[in-house]
Amino acid sequence: MPARNYLINTEDLSLTDRRNYRLTAIAAGLERCAAKGVGSPEADIPGLQSIPVAQKGQRVRTIKSYIEGGNWPRSVDQRELVTGPARTDFVAATALNQMLTAPLAAIGAWYSCFQAVAVPQLLVGKLLVIYGISVITVPVPITALQFLRGTNVQGLFDLQTQDSRMVFDAYLSEPMVFDPQDTFAIQVLASIATGVAANVHLHNFLFEKAGDTIA
Repeated sequence: MPARNYLINTEDLSLTDRRNYRLTAIAAGLERCAAKGVGSPEADIPGLQSIPVAQKGQRVRTIKSYIEGGNWPRSVDQRELVTGPARTDFVAATALNQMLTAPLAAIGAWYSCFQAVAVPQLLVGKLLVIYGISVITVPVPITALQFLRGTNVQGLFDLQTQDSRMVFDAYLSEPMVFDPQDTFAIQVLASIATGVAANVHLHNFLFEKAGDTIA
């Protein structure tokens, strides 16, 4: 789990702050692409290959500097996650091409952010970075957000800190990264038993080898 788990409301960030955060999240995703063989970022980005894998911070800064200059590694494409049903980046598609939870039937229960797909798995060659969350449903029926690989918690965020804000739109203190073919879960904790799905959008970047098309 990351050392720091908290949310930063976008109202507290300038446009420059937001741009900088997203660029850093993209750079972190590209650095992971290099480690997992998604495209060839080390060959594309000058100087990256000479930086040891253990020096992740320096590698991310090098990538960020590269893309800030208007450059992009030619072997990698970046877009947003598609969940289904006509096309999907998951092994099992969701029923709707929209981020919705499963119906919130019980207070204090965890619900998948991907409808009936409780434990999604990324397709071969897809790498996912989650960097923020927006809750559109009013009143907000959830109080926590967690990320898991298997039964291991990768991140746990208190959503109640956003209840007093005009807009529920926040960045994670540290982006969550999921590798190709990872099986994982992203869940929210229900505080109201509405019996209907909640609209919880996860801000994300999806990376794949350049020229690939989704299934």
